[in-house]
Amino acid sequence: MILVGALLLLVPADATTTANWEQWEHLPGVLDLAGPLPDGTLVAVAGGQLKSLHREGTASSYSGQFATAGSESYLAASSGRQVESAGCTFALEDLFWLRLSPPLGIVRVDRQGTVWPFAEFPGVESLSGIVSDGVGRFGYRLLVTGVHLGKTVLEAFDCQGKSTLITSSAPLLEGGLAVAPSTFGDYAGQLIAPDENSGAILALSPAGGWTVIADSGIPKGGDIGVESAGFVPPGFAAGGWAYLADRGTPGNPHPGTDSVLRLSSRDLSRAGVQDGDLLVAGEGGGVTVDIRCTSACSVHEVAVGPPSGHIEGHLLAIADHPGQATAAAGANSPAWPVPVLALLLVLAAGYYLLRLRRRRISGAPGTAPPAARSAAGPRS
Repeated sequence: MILVGALLLLVPADATTTANWEQWEHLPGVLDLAGPLPDGTLVAVAGGQLKSLHREGTASSYSGQFATAGSESYLAASSGRQVESAGCTFALEDLFWLRLSPPLGIVRVDRQGTVWPFAEFPGVESLSGIVSDGVGRFGYRLLVTGVHLGKTVLEAFDCQGKSTLITSSAPLLEGGLAVAPSTFGDYAGQLIAPDENSGAILALSPAGGWTVIADSGIPKGGDIGVESAGFVPPGFAAGGWAYLADRGTPGNPHPGTDSVLRLSSRDLSRAGVQDGDLLVAGEGGGVTVDIRCTSACSVHEVAVGPPSGHIEGHLLAIADHPGQATAAAGANSPAWPVPVLALLLVLAAGYYLLRLRRRRISGAPGTAPPAARSAAGPRS
């Protein structure tokens, strides 16, 4: 019984617990998050400015005024990768910011906060998303989406600002985009995007095709549906934090808290989240689901935000020690799948019964086994 109890302790009792996003740093006008930069800081878009966010929860100015306050100028950190076809490399500390005033396009922001023109994105009515390809199926280029005649246009920009059209006919998408890691089943390396109007999560391929990989189950519609996506990196279960921007939006049914929300890897692990999973949060209230794709994709709810929350931009999950073995997380996540534990339990029980049978056959301690007494012959 002691052995059985010890094995059962390996399965977290609260493995299906729903976590709660907490208000971490009050930041008026916060819209999006990017990073971490090489020094570990995050960068936030807030009130038309870029702000550095430090681990202790303090913010400092990063650059001067650029975008109109309240506009959805999303931000992406550089991949820091070489684009062989262009013969150049994205600088590791650069940021790329959507320019929503004519001419529509992207600007580059260096570590000193200087804003440089990077590329224009003509032929669209608006820009709706941006992310760096750090996996490589899009050639490590910068992926940017725009909207034209109710369809999504996806272009890939190399480090010289030259663009390649991927598709001009994808469903209408907007918000925090993500590129799937190599462990994400059939969708590895593809662009993952939320569709708030249908509640669907889509994967866009480098060839221009698109597939619905899952129904989020989150309430659908403008200012309510799926908005923010981000992948859980290696080593996250051993320690780390996830972050969301909760923008103040007066007069909206979800007016927001004007703060950066965060959630610990411990709480997410207890809710069943594993390294390599996709996290997607809804704009209205921050309802968050975990999506895991191997041969098929599964979806389950893992967290909720403030009821008044108005979530925008990317979801960032950042490991304290990237790539660290997740076994160090201990009780934070299931060490083994339940079927493996059941097999171990059966083997342990069988071993215990075999030992008990042998002891009974052998007799009490200090006496010779029956076979040995018979071989010695009768006593005189």
